[in-house]
Amino acid sequence: MYDVLIIGAGIVGASVAREFSRYNLKIAVLEKDNDVADETTKANSAIVHSGYDARSGSLMAKYNVLGNAMYEDLCKELSVPFKRNGSLVIAFNEDEMKHIETLYKRGLVNGVPELSIISKEDVKKLEPNISDEVVGALYAKTAGIVSPWELTEALMDNAIDNGVELFLNTKVLEIEKKENYFVIKTNNDTFETKNIINCSGVYTDLIHNMVAPESYKIFPRSGEYFVLDKTQGARITSTIFQCPSELGKGVLVAPTIHGNLLVGPDSIEVEDRSDISTNAERLEKIKSLGSRSVKDINFRDCIRNFSGVRSENDRDDFIIEESSVKGFFDVAGIKSPGLTSAPAIAIDVIKMVADSGLKLDEKSSFVPPRKHIIFMNLSPSEKAELIKQNPAYGRVICRCEMITEGEIIDAIHRPVPARTLDAVKKRSRPGMGRCQGGFCGPRVQEIISRELNIPLQEVVLAKDGSYILTEETKK
Repeated sequence: MYDVLIIGAGIVGASVAREFSRYNLKIAVLEKDNDVADETTKANSAIVHSGYDARSGSLMAKYNVLGNAMYEDLCKELSVPFKRNGSLVIAFNEDEMKHIETLYKRGLVNGVPELSIISKEDVKKLEPNISDEVVGALYAKTAGIVSPWELTEALMDNAIDNGVELFLNTKVLEIEKKENYFVIKTNNDTFETKNIINCSGVYTDLIHNMVAPESYKIFPRSGEYFVLDKTQGARITSTIFQCPSELGKGVLVAPTIHGNLLVGPDSIEVEDRSDISTNAERLEKIKSLGSRSVKDINFRDCIRNFSGVRSENDRDDFIIEESSVKGFFDVAGIKSPGLTSAPAIAIDVIKMVADSGLKLDEKSSFVPPRKHIIFMNLSPSEKAELIKQNPAYGRVICRCEMITEGEIIDAIHRPVPARTLDAVKKRSRPGMGRCQGGFCGPRVQEIISRELNIPLQEVVLAKDGSYILTEETKK
């Protein structure tokens, strides 16, 4: 019998799991995929928003500002790269400048610090490559960029180090409410728990409806992106937004935490909650809109396109509440700024469950996060000493990103082990560069096979069934 069972291992589920792991409780996390951060968390804009956009008084506004303030310390503690690069909402005419003023006033009400309206001249000083059509902008100095999958994996690693049990490839099929607990049937096993935290992303309403009367609906919305090579990454330093519309914050142009350039997303409602396909027509529109913000983006340097699905809902706000069934809690509709808000949401979820009757007994010793080695960030003397201790750090496997065999082995043997090429890629970045794994992919596959003692044919690209090899072609 678990005290708390969390459904979903994205950024929200991982944040909640880690916060619960501070207490003497029996906790489980169920994830239907073969890795954490494999759905919306893997495919978003990777922006830590400042908090001016959300409607004042909403949960989105509250948790955006609270979460933003937590990021610097959280990422430092977890050895996850994070940078406050600031953001600009640019206006192309006086009508849009009026909307900029509205966003500014809303940001002040929401409690956003270091927010200002700046002139065209000041915009150009900050970003020389910005469009000449810009007439002014809202400047949010506290906005940042982060790696969502690295953060999620680090949160879950630390949760596991503190006693949380993670069950991958475990899809919830049925939930039955007993008098004082729940029985959860999955494709693998049956679990019993006193409390359920529903963090299942675009599937939250479906999970909710297994145990409680319908109270909200999720509408999946797809967004597509361009990832450009690092040759384009230096064109801007800030995250550049256009004035938002009823469909969201619109197409952005942003540097990534690792030096690439990201352009997107659009926003299209889809029927299939797992639809991550891309479309040439949609990508052409994104290209056009992105080029309006920043001059001379060379889209020939695109190294990847991707899409993600986010959770719109019929309440137009985050849904963070205990349902009509005692002990079942929804954390639903977590669209942008969900990544920013997740750390703050997690703290309040713990309070909410405690208010419902769960006794919290804080651990006398909380295992601190493990430090993850990023070899290229070390000094020459630190590199030499590390190679002396472990020669695997002296063998570069990914030449694009300069990732060593030691870092790949570390990723494979973390508390949440990397068993696929994409899982290794999310943790330590081989395959993230210009060649997208064309050079290092086969070598990473061999290292996974060796370290896990499994046949090469069992090493898949990403989700189960995405095989790379089936049999030997020659002896």
